[in-house]
Amino acid sequence: MVTTVPAGTSDDEIADMRAREAVRSAELAAQGSLLRLWRPPLQPGQWRSWGLFCADDAERLEAVLASMPLRAWRQDTVTPLSPHPNDPGLRS
Repeated sequence: MVTTVPAGTSDDEIADMRAREAVRSAELAAQGSLLRLWRPPLQPGQWRSWGLFCADDAERLEAVLASMPLRAWRQDTVTPLSPHPNDPGLRS
């Protein structure tokens, strides 16, 4: 997820957007749609995140991503994942 804040956006607008994103992220986590978020190494001024989401299909994932306020400023690249037979998380 790469976020580009539009030129001329005020600090107050940015703070509001980040606050709304935090609230929505917490809601999605509580629903089981957002599993994890990471920050990769960043250059000055960059906003990037990696997220692990759970959705039944691409349409549902798109609905989840579109529900996040930062989507207005963000481009998402989706990489679908499937279970690996040696995943230690699959062991009981």
